[in-house]
Amino acid sequence: MITLTAENFDKLVLASDKPVLVDFWTEWCPPCRMVAPILEEIAKEYAGRLTVGKLNAEEFPEIAARYSVLGFPTLNLYRGGEVVRQVLGAKPKRLLLAELEGQF
Repeated sequence: MITLTAENFDKLVLASDKPVLVDFWTEWCPPCRMVAPILEEIAKEYAGRLTVGKLNAEEFPEIAARYSVLGFPTLNLYRGGEVVRQVLGAKPKRLLLAELEGQF
């Protein structure tokens, strides 16, 4: 899993040649802590097909605002520099993968 910042977001997410799942999270968000280990598992299982990154929305609010992220966690799946799927809230791994099915 990669850590995203304002400095590397465009290069690592928008210019990526493979899909990127971005977790918009905050320190104070309990559901964000619940979904973090699930995203670690997904990052390992789908390595080579999917990049998973985390962006602290409090540290980089301009990026969260650019994609109208208002609640946490919000997971955006980017492909070709565009958001192709958005998942709101923490979900069990099985449900999260079902929502992302066919996207990577």
